[in-house]
Order: sequence, then C-alpha cells, then structure tokens
Amino acid sequence: MSPRTKPPLQGSLQRSAPVFAALGDEARLRLVALLCAGGAMSIAQLTEGSQITRQGVTKHLLVLADAGLVNDVKIGRERMWEFAPSRLEEARRSLDHVARQWDDALLSLKRMVET
Repeated sequence: MSPRTKPPLQGSLQRSAPVFAALGDEARLRLVALLCAGGAMSIAQLTEGSQITRQGVTKHLLVLADAGLVNDVKIGRERMWEFAPSRLEEARRSLDHVARQWDDALLSLKRMVET
C-alpha cells in the first residue's frame, strides 16, 4: 500500500462515518446540543431563536435520524424529537480506538529513535 492509499474503513469506523458526517454541519451539531440539554423537543421549540426555518430544521433532523442520532415520536398532532446516544457512543469508541493506534505508533517511533 502506497503512502497515499488510505486503508479501508472497517467495522465500527465504517458504521460511525455517517455519524461524523452528520455532526460535521454546525446547524445539526447545534440541534444535537439542544436535544441533549432539553430532552424531547418539537420542531417549533428547535427553531425558536434560530435563523433556520422549520423546513430547514426538519431536513437537518432527517439527516441526524438517518445517522441514528435522533428519534422522533408522534404525540397527537406533534412530532417530538429526542437524542439517541448509542450511535454517538459507538463513534466515540471508534475514535478511542484510533487514538490508541496513534499512541502505539508514536511509542514505536520513539523507541526506534532512541535506540
């Protein structure tokens, strides 16, 4: 494998890619933060104090739902959205694994340089 070739994503890293992509947008990250702090919320509550329209918030919520980060529950005529932490936890574990690999690689480099 050449230095420019990236190794294929495997396992949990591959499953976590949609989570990272969804959180890469500032508006979606803001929505996740609101849902984490306030519990289940309606679209009207999520658009309050924001420049984003209800339609825009809905589109962002659907991206987050596709990534497994939020769930919606219909209560009467209103749809409530809530944060689903399991996918974010899985993504965090993936990053921890990558961090350990970097730590191991740096330790190997240090040992090689010091000998």
